[in-house]
Amino acid sequence: MSASVPVASLLGARGAGADLEFDLLAGAAGLERRITLPHIQKTGLALAGFDEYLRPGRVLVFGESEVRYLERMEPPARRDALARLFGRDFPCVVLTLGLDPPPELVAEAERVGVPVLRTSASTPTAIARLTTVLEDRMAAREVLHGVLLDILGLGVLIAGESGIGKSECALDLVGRGHRLVADDTVEVKVRGESVLIGSCPELTRHYVEIRGLGLVNVTDLFGVTATRASKRIELVVQLERWELGREYDRLGLTMDTQEILGVAIPLIRMPVAPGRNVAMLVEVAARNSLLRSRGRHAAQRLAERLEHRLARAAERQDSPDLFTRIEDEED
Repeated sequence: MSASVPVASLLGARGAGADLEFDLLAGAAGLERRITLPHIQKTGLALAGFDEYLRPGRVLVFGESEVRYLERMEPPARRDALARLFGRDFPCVVLTLGLDPPPELVAEAERVGVPVLRTSASTPTAIARLTTVLEDRMAAREVLHGVLLDILGLGVLIAGESGIGKSECALDLVGRGHRLVADDTVEVKVRGESVLIGSCPELTRHYVEIRGLGLVNVTDLFGVTATRASKRIELVVQLERWELGREYDRLGLTMDTQEILGVAIPLIRMPVAPGRNVAMLVEVAARNSLLRSRGRHAAQRLAERLEHRLARAAERQDSPDLFTRIEDEED
């Protein structure tokens, strides 16, 4: 995670699949305290004195067990436990189930300037939703030049130099029934340290720039099913101008990768030349990638068949006319 968020941003926290409403009960002076880790922590045994495992920068949750435990304590012991707890550097306290905090909790939070928030959600629900919100807002981000599409459920990022035909390829793929996510500018964020999510800036969402035509709205042209707001990036297709004499991969036995925000994504370099149907080739690349993920690797299977035939021929002390005999065996 490369960012932090202020506690104030949790008031009315929405988005990223979460919907939380918080009431501010105390500690308004600390609303600018920063949350630096998205993982939520419960007090556990911290109220009983085992507080060395509380991590700074993480939201502290008080559920029903913590509140009831505090209520059973004598006021002096309750004040001591809370003073020791608030001595740890955490950004805020969240009470779940709409519980009322003990007066000592409110007083201590006001004294040290730590916000106390309350939600009506249950503890597991609050933790799950709050974690989702924080992971989304604190995710490392990068802006890439390219086109992102959903092709048969696979997120394909088409990259390449300006003017090579990325947008035209995308428009052709949309005409084939695939879905556009972003054209020209792709906002990428990492989730869970290994998942890249790409989306389009709000201002240019659903628009594609075609040289000679200008801007076109894909939703208006093809309908609402032709676009989607975001998609996981699982394959990069790099369009490159065809260079005479350059060696290109002709078997596909190995797969290059491109690192984006520390995540390695399979990379295919696709030479572009007059007469090549780039959109069809990108679609085939997506289909082939899906087959590989299911264990069906065409080039590898062919290589294994050839090795098997060569091994059999060597055992028979094959004659110089080896390949003719192999073809005869196949017939």
